[in-house]
Amino acid sequence: MSIGFLRQALNALQQQSRSRTSHRVNQWFKWLSPGLSVKRWLLISVGGVFLASLGLAIWVKLTPIFWLLELLRSFLGVITNILPNYISGPLVLLCGLLLLLWGQTRTVGSITAAFKQQGETELIDVLLAHRRLYRGPKIVVIGGGTGLSTLLRGLKTYSANISAIVTVADDGGSSGRLRQEFGVLPPGDIRNCLAALADEEKLLTELFQYRFRAGDGLTGHSFGNLFLTAMSDITGDLERAVAASSKVLAVRGQVLPATLTDVRLWAELADGRRIEGESNIPKAGGKIVRIGCTPANPLALPAAIKAIKEADYIIIGPGSLYTSLIPNLLVPEIANAIAASKAPRIYVCNIMTQPGETEGYTVADHIKAIDAACGQRRLFDAVMVHKKSPSPQSLIRYAQQNSHPVFLDREDVSLLGRRVVLANVLYEDETGVIRHNPQKLAKVLLRWYSGAHHGK
Repeated sequence: MSIGFLRQALNALQQQSRSRTSHRVNQWFKWLSPGLSVKRWLLISVGGVFLASLGLAIWVKLTPIFWLLELLRSFLGVITNILPNYISGPLVLLCGLLLLLWGQTRTVGSITAAFKQQGETELIDVLLAHRRLYRGPKIVVIGGGTGLSTLLRGLKTYSANISAIVTVADDGGSSGRLRQEFGVLPPGDIRNCLAALADEEKLLTELFQYRFRAGDGLTGHSFGNLFLTAMSDITGDLERAVAASSKVLAVRGQVLPATLTDVRLWAELADGRRIEGESNIPKAGGKIVRIGCTPANPLALPAAIKAIKEADYIIIGPGSLYTSLIPNLLVPEIANAIAASKAPRIYVCNIMTQPGETEGYTVADHIKAIDAACGQRRLFDAVMVHKKSPSPQSLIRYAQQNSHPVFLDREDVSLLGRRVVLANVLYEDETGVIRHNPQKLAKVLLRWYSGAHHGK
């Protein structure tokens, strides 16, 4: 029994040792991966050592170097007398390479230990991920609300070159109060996007989304909104505040307000009413026939236009049609830049209709509303639609709020000149709330982009 146990223990130790060795060898070979610029710098370092030695030899008129070489020649002569050159040569070469590898490994190990204080990820894996992300496509995402932050959470695993263009028309809740009291642009949607793109997403999301439940004047405010308001006051405007906050939060990509103009949404309903204010439009309970903003034709943020012009890929949505997506397109320069872009462009349609905004809307109705807001121009080539129906429990829950799955009227969508991208991207939480799954949504969108990009 004891001998068998010892054999098992020895076998386990050998396997564990082989596994560790194999992992370590794999980690070493990763340093030779293309694009890391390690091999060239290593060769340059060796060349530098050689040139420095040569320069020293010339400086001292070669005298010490001559005697050193004579000593080395005598030493090598003794070795070759003992061992033939075809054995001693490779042996000395191997010793030199092992010393070089050992020195480089210890150096990298010391650097890795410093970086791994905050986590267990190997330095080479961090560098490879960084290289991959910053070589990713330049993606511009346009929208607002929960839908935009959900999409960003998935996209940031594929590219760090993300520009989120966010509406600043919100006038409800904490954002609305800060807008009235401090005269700042509403920070709510921007806060959600910053939290979604932050590297330490879980902790920062909890911090930025934290709402005060007590305190005179603090109740109902989120920490993130107060943070951005304070940064706006310190830096002078919301654009600088967001840029400074992005550095503090190690945000992957950039978040840009669509405009720095203090815009107010208005909507005309089918019954003739005119509703003022983004938060009042869904509450009015009528069919929206026209939407606009005051002042009309606000100026776009130059950085947002630059991002659209340089984009490899443009995504519109998901989000509330009239209060999150279209407000961005009411900025004429943004709509013009999207229309002029040659990049693949796609619209992510909502899964469910929204009471007070899109009751009874089909996929084609969503597209027509966007086209109408932009002067009947086609701002996107394809529309992504969720394929499967939600669970019966969720359908009942949403039906009680007069919300239903958005029906795909494929023929009407084709007549509008758009391709349909069908995919299963649904996420339902334990309470039956329906959202897009960030990872699935991003995966489908990047797969479509890859096909559209290579199909050009």
